[in-house]
Amino acid sequence: MRVVIAGAGAVGRSVATELLENGHEVLLIDRDPVAVSVERVPEAEWLLADACEIATLDEAALERCQVVIAASGDDKANLVVSLLAKTEYGVPRVVARVNHPANEWLFNDSWGVDVAVSTPRLMSALVEEAVSVGDLVRLMRFSQGDANLVELTLAEGATLVGTRVGEVAWPQDTALVTIIRGSRVLIPDPDDALAAGDELLFVATGSREAELETLLTEPHPQGPGERR
Repeated sequence: MRVVIAGAGAVGRSVATELLENGHEVLLIDRDPVAVSVERVPEAEWLLADACEIATLDEAALERCQVVIAASGDDKANLVVSLLAKTEYGVPRVVARVNHPANEWLFNDSWGVDVAVSTPRLMSALVEEAVSVGDLVRLMRFSQGDANLVELTLAEGATLVGTRVGEVAWPQDTALVTIIRGSRVLIPDPDDALAAGDELLFVATGSREAELETLLTEPHPQGPGERR
C-alpha cells in the first residue's frame, strides 16, 4: 500500500515508521527544511514542498496512493490537503489529524476526511475506557455515515450476561465488531454467550448509541447473585 503523509513532524515520522515496519510504501511531505530529516526515517521517500499546493501533490503522484494522512500541526493545512486528496485525486482513504478540539466539527466528508483523529479526544476516551465498566465510551468517530467506534465493558448483573450473541436484538445501524475477553480477542459468533467483564466493541451511528447503551446496561431483574 502506498501512503502519503503531509507533515513530517514527530507525529508524521512516527506514523511513517510504523507503516514502513508493516511493509507499506511511504512518502513524507513537509515544507520546512528542518522537518525534512531523511536520516530519521531513511526508508521513506521525502519531498520538501508545500502539501497544500497542487503542483506538490502532482509530484507526489497522489493518484497512485491508497491512503493520505494529513498530519501537520496546522488544522487549516490538514483540511486543505484532505479536500484536495479526495476531490482532485480520488484517494480512497483520507485520515486527518485534529490539533484543536474546537475545529473537530470541520473534519468530515465535506472536507474529504474519512477518519478524523483528535489526540485530546482519543486520550480522554482511552482514560474512560480504562476505568469505566457499564458505560458506553466513544473511542473514534468515522466521518462517513455518522458512524462511531464505541466500547462497553459488560457489568456483572447486566441482563445480557449469559445471553448468546445471536439471540440479542441489537439496535439498527449497530454492529458488534469484536469481544475482548481477558487476553483473547473473539470474532463474535451467534453461539457465543456474553460474559461479565467482556469488553464489547461496536460500530454504531450516533443516533443509536443511547439505545445500545440502554440494552447493554439493563440490570437483570433477579440480580447477579440470584440467577439459577
